[in-house]
Amino acid sequence: MAKTLTVLQVRAIKKEGKHPVGDGLYLIVDGAARRWMFRFQIDGRRREMGLGSCVDLSLADARAKAIVLKQEIRSGIDPIEEKKGAKAAEVKIPTFGEFSDELIASIQEGFRNAKHRYQWEQTLGLSYCGDIRNKRIDEIDTKDVLSVLTPIWTTKQETASRLRGRIEKVLDAAKSKGMRSEDNPARWRGHLENLLPRRQKLQRGHQPAMAYPLVPAFVKRLGTRDAIAAYALEFLILTAARAGEVYGATWQEFDLTDRTWTIPAKRMKAGREHRVPLTSRTIEILGVVDQLRSTKTPDEYVFPGGRKGRPLSNMAFKQLLVRMGETGFVPHGFRSSFRDWCGECTDFPREVAEAALAHIVGNSVEQAYRRGDALEKRRLMMDAWQNFILQNTTE
Repeated sequence: MAKTLTVLQVRAIKKEGKHPVGDGLYLIVDGAARRWMFRFQIDGRRREMGLGSCVDLSLADARAKAIVLKQEIRSGIDPIEEKKGAKAAEVKIPTFGEFSDELIASIQEGFRNAKHRYQWEQTLGLSYCGDIRNKRIDEIDTKDVLSVLTPIWTTKQETASRLRGRIEKVLDAAKSKGMRSEDNPARWRGHLENLLPRRQKLQRGHQPAMAYPLVPAFVKRLGTRDAIAAYALEFLILTAARAGEVYGATWQEFDLTDRTWTIPAKRMKAGREHRVPLTSRTIEILGVVDQLRSTKTPDEYVFPGGRKGRPLSNMAFKQLLVRMGETGFVPHGFRSSFRDWCGECTDFPREVAEAALAHIVGNSVEQAYRRGDALEKRRLMMDAWQNFILQNTTE
């Protein structure tokens, strides 16, 4: 039987984790947060019930609450189910699928691009969460979370890790809205870390890339295809941009007089505005796709998809490469092709090449003094990259 601790002994507990204080009560220490948890057993099943924060509930009040709960348990009442029933009577409890879909819609403005939303929808959708989407959000427990994560935990580590974090956020949001009362079963620290093996080092490694000497011939083949996806992929290669930055590009981001593409901070991985110098060929591509515009609104996507008002699908490049019979590399890998070419075939400084990739170079002090973005130096470098690519495409 756990020793009954005094108020002073409880206050002295600083170590994170679950600490028994007596009478079935546990003190949960999670960083600066401290809360009470009541552990009990009913019908042969051990259960845990959150009682509230130590700020709102003293040790004496928590013990008094535990006494009442014990009386209910002796009468055959499961206090957790009783609380769920009362809560359900007050408010309609949605399923995990309904609530996660609503949450995605409410936070989508914070996503950097359409691909980010797609990733949330895919991982929380039928592909991975099909077995729990029809279960009420307040009934999701550790067993449910493990049923989703275990099959992919060691084979798709990056996806599994992100999925766990998204499930945790969904369940935390449900608790904030009063739809859940128990601890989050998707929380890693102090919970799932005890049930799942720790992740190995980043599993995906470098993105598969095409060797830079092969890029000119590939771009030549790409130029034989009169399709939006082909123009967009060539634009990506010439600008060394990320796929999401190209997919989400709108006409208002371009200044053709200044020959500059300015990507707003909210669409950049590093959360910083990024200027891209435009070469003659990228401007030519923009001229071609401009002729295909149905309207001339500034917020129209430069590379529109099949659905009106939507950009190219984030699967467009992959499908294009499949049709071309190309395997062994991904569109993101062209950034590596560009970087290898810079390092092996040119004398452009490392900092200029990294700036072209929108990478943050140096420590905070260096960054504070390096306020410019070397745009004109990068313009020379991107012209040289274009010349390297196109010198063999016209033969």
